[in-house]
Amino acid sequence: MSDLLRYVGGTTGAVTIGAVTATAAAWYMMGRDGPPPVFMIDRNCQTREVPGIPGARMSALCTDGKLIHYPPMFPKVRTLYDVFSNGKEVSSDGDCLGWREGTSGYQWIPYSTVLDRAHAVGCGLVEVGMKPENSTHIGIYSQNKVDYVVTEIACYSQSMVIVPLYDTLGPEACTYIVNNAEIELVVCDTADRMSKLLDTKDNCPNLKYIVCMSDISQEDLSRAKDKGLTVIRFDELEERGRASLKQPNLCTSDDLACICYTSGTTGVPKGAMLTHGNIVACVAGSVMTLEYLDVGVGDTIISYLPLAHMFERTVQFVMYLLGARVGFSRGDVRLLMEDIAELKPTVFPTVPRLLNRVYDKVMATVNSSRIKRFLFDLAMNSKMKDVRKGIFRRDTIWDKLVFAKVQQTLGGKVKFIVTGSAPLSSRVLDFARCATGAVVSEGYGQTENVATATLQVQGEGEAGHVGPPISSIMIKLVDVPEMEYRAENGQGEICLGGPTVFKGYLKQPEKTAEAIDKDGWLHTGDIGMWLPNGVLRIIDRKKNIFKLAQGEYIAPEKIENVYIRSPAVAQVFVHGNSLKACLVAIVVPDPETIKKWVQSKLGKSGSVPELCKDKAVKDALIAELTSVGKSAGLHSFEQVKDIHVHPDLFSVENGLLTPTFKTKRQEVSKIFSQQLDDMYRHLS
Repeated sequence: MSDLLRYVGGTTGAVTIGAVTATAAAWYMMGRDGPPPVFMIDRNCQTREVPGIPGARMSALCTDGKLIHYPPMFPKVRTLYDVFSNGKEVSSDGDCLGWREGTSGYQWIPYSTVLDRAHAVGCGLVEVGMKPENSTHIGIYSQNKVDYVVTEIACYSQSMVIVPLYDTLGPEACTYIVNNAEIELVVCDTADRMSKLLDTKDNCPNLKYIVCMSDISQEDLSRAKDKGLTVIRFDELEERGRASLKQPNLCTSDDLACICYTSGTTGVPKGAMLTHGNIVACVAGSVMTLEYLDVGVGDTIISYLPLAHMFERTVQFVMYLLGARVGFSRGDVRLLMEDIAELKPTVFPTVPRLLNRVYDKVMATVNSSRIKRFLFDLAMNSKMKDVRKGIFRRDTIWDKLVFAKVQQTLGGKVKFIVTGSAPLSSRVLDFARCATGAVVSEGYGQTENVATATLQVQGEGEAGHVGPPISSIMIKLVDVPEMEYRAENGQGEICLGGPTVFKGYLKQPEKTAEAIDKDGWLHTGDIGMWLPNGVLRIIDRKKNIFKLAQGEYIAPEKIENVYIRSPAVAQVFVHGNSLKACLVAIVVPDPETIKKWVQSKLGKSGSVPELCKDKAVKDALIAELTSVGKSAGLHSFEQVKDIHVHPDLFSVENGLLTPTFKTKRQEVSKIFSQQLDDMYRHLS
């Protein structure tokens, strides 16, 4: 039984034995010795009312009516520096960070080495002039790697604040963040990113230092000198710090840990100010779920999602707290599957986009043969019976005959998959649970509440919801009368409260006031509904809504999430405004399936660009979207009336997706403005 059960009462709001269901319906078979884990929450009653706050609900694990602020099993952990130090202790200084070069295997360094290097780098930052206080903001402009984590822990050792910069940010956003956060020093990983920083120096008067993890050319040194910048190699910074070691100036739970800028789907990025207490509370709430999966020492995750996003950083700090290992991918998405096969992770954080691609590839193979389709359907039906009971395993005959390749694609040892950042369709979630044999949990949250607000619990076999709130947050739904959602009917805008809610946007009090109301509730802009067993379903979006000319409210993201259920479609951007009476869309066909789909529907063949120009293909896609939308219950005014078929996927690289794979709506509207205008002209 988890040590979690031993902590009863107290200010942490810890779990008591009463939270354990009397019987465990099923258990996750991990191939380990010993009795099955007991489910800590009754799947039929996953939330409870918050005492004294009408309409608010909290996790059923919070049996004393209190949210947790710190990990109950590690009550001395208060900051992210404490989290990392705890990992060293519980793992007996085991392996911590791993990387690989070329085609070699993974190399590992222990927790003590990371802490030792971080101490030296922190002292190095002070040595070059950075004040060891919470008003000092250090930029990190890098892909995920060991020195990224070393830099982060170094900052916490001197009470400094990190400001992650997305490694795919353009010069305008980078300039804005450096100026907005008044950053004097940026740590970057490559000469290319250093060159980009040099390009922005003329517009960044506060920037004084660049620390580069790679070799620095004489040309860049000369450019930096001409611009009044001091350039230092990362290893030199570490050496300077080691030569002048000082006592750490450790942060407190109330100190800022990071300023995490939103992805900027619309307008300029906003800097969400998150404290150590905010992030530790989110980690603690997440661990309350992970504890039941026996995640800890000996477990490994693959780090490939951007560390500048709070989802990835929170998952990593969960692993550090529990003494597990983090292995970094080589940073090239084309090599990711090779890295996974080499690392063989047991915990796999991901986003729907990747799971969707795996599903699409499998289905393309399955649909190529009636026999394959027959066997696949038999396998899914058989394994879904177990999944619905909360049984997740990979030792059935179907795992050997049908799902073995999928499991090997993820390294063959994954026992827990967590997905977030965007909605995941029920069919893909069911597939992932059956095909991998792992516990697959969908979560929901925002940067402004660190990352995770809800998370499906162990043993959850139903799709179509995002689980109950984690035990460090409470949720209430509020009326959205213009969209006819009422809290009394269990529907409304999702509002979050508790220790994970951020402190506001840096230097943007008006935006902060829009996000957090006078009572401290964070308004998410998402519409949710409570299901009878106390879990939350996301049903709509308040943000980005607009009116059509006849006065009907439209939530484009809801429609897009319906349309991408079509196997022919990879991406959809729905567009409209209050001056028009209907919707139009940009549709990107799925390059893996569109050729076979067109062949089966129209008997035509051709390259993807050729098919995208074919009017018959366009008409067939409109009919397909209309059929999918009708099946999903879209109103007639929510159905698009015309589309432009575009052959190239929206991506981070072409500037149409954020680094967390959300559509940059303003950018897409701008890039396709001519096509959108043409469609409306033809419809009028």
